[in-house]
Amino acid sequence: MSKKTLLVIGAGAAGFFCAVNAARLNPVLKVMLVEKAGQVLRKVKISGGSRCNVTHACFDRQEMANCYPRGGRFLRKAFHRFFTTDTIDWFQSRGVPLKTEADGRMFPEANTSQAIIDCLLQEMHRYNIELHLHFAVVKIEPLEQGFHVYQSSGNRQFADFVMIACGGFSQAAHFEWLSNLKLKLEDPVPALFTLNFSGHALNKLMGITATNASIKIAGCKKNSSGPILITHWGLSGPAVLRLSSFFARELADAGYRLKLIVNWSATYNAQSLAEKIREQRFIAPAKKVSNGNFTGMAARLWEFLLHESGIDDNCRWADVSTVMMNRLAVNCTAYEMTANGKTTFKEEFVSAGGIALEEIDVNSMMSRRYKGLYFGGEIMDVDGITGGYNFQHAWTSGFIAAAHIAANG
Repeated sequence: MSKKTLLVIGAGAAGFFCAVNAARLNPVLKVMLVEKAGQVLRKVKISGGSRCNVTHACFDRQEMANCYPRGGRFLRKAFHRFFTTDTIDWFQSRGVPLKTEADGRMFPEANTSQAIIDCLLQEMHRYNIELHLHFAVVKIEPLEQGFHVYQSSGNRQFADFVMIACGGFSQAAHFEWLSNLKLKLEDPVPALFTLNFSGHALNKLMGITATNASIKIAGCKKNSSGPILITHWGLSGPAVLRLSSFFARELADAGYRLKLIVNWSATYNAQSLAEKIREQRFIAPAKKVSNGNFTGMAARLWEFLLHESGIDDNCRWADVSTVMMNRLAVNCTAYEMTANGKTTFKEEFVSAGGIALEEIDVNSMMSRRYKGLYFGGEIMDVDGITGGYNFQHAWTSGFIAAAHIAANG
């Protein structure tokens, strides 16, 4: 009886993880890993400042699932089969212990993504997985049993199982090579990006971080809290990236040109901050306002907001009028800015959209239409906020597919 063949399309985190685990769990399975580009695991290499944010130290499935703007309910079920604890154990057992940073992100103790890459390459060689670079797939043809996979070169490869883990796409047209399968797609839009405010006076404060801040779309009740970094082009930082994830479609629909509201000191709202100002006027009337920063925000940001509120450097608390007070309270807690574009966060492109989850069986990652066709990683309509969540989805979906393929191979 001849060996069955698994062909994995995409040598990123999900594809690699599927390939090495399928080969490990079923030693008689022939595994081919094909990659369009000339290198493997590119995102693994560059993520987390080239340290690889492997996962997040979250051990509650529901809490973890809440960090995925799309696909959270799907992953909550999948996490019962392979979760953060399994990821940690998997790498630990192969000589790659992970460490947890203060914000919950987990990295290799070696502090380099190469530790993860070397581990996966070692597994690939251990289980004799065939790696083919510059292998561009242009069509997958379902057969009565198995599939024909066509290359751009015209070559055709038979496989009993096919795993699609080629990453996310920025445009619907990039899914054209799958059009004959008639799978339902959710149109892709960027997620996880910074916001541009080109020409705004605030950009002169580049490098300053408001550590306790929040941002929201004007007219929307839900905000995104956390540090906000002022850059030379606009705003970045965890709060902005989280907003871009949860409101990826709304931002795309607006052409990334819409009004946003920033609270630079989320301890306060406009009313409570105005009350604090009145208190300062009473207890320190002769003190200069520029020296009376009680908000916890950076001094230069405080001075900027004073000037935006019509308060000069020599103004004392006693001189602050009611109009000035109210204007300062609003500028500190509900500062209006109009975005005029976006910028991809570093090189870590993440997309919202892809293969609709109703097409995929969560227990196997297999297509509901085509037996033997599997999906993993960002090709699916799943995306998480920054912090290791997207890699955890890659490990989870890759492992579940591998286990099912191995059991049926």
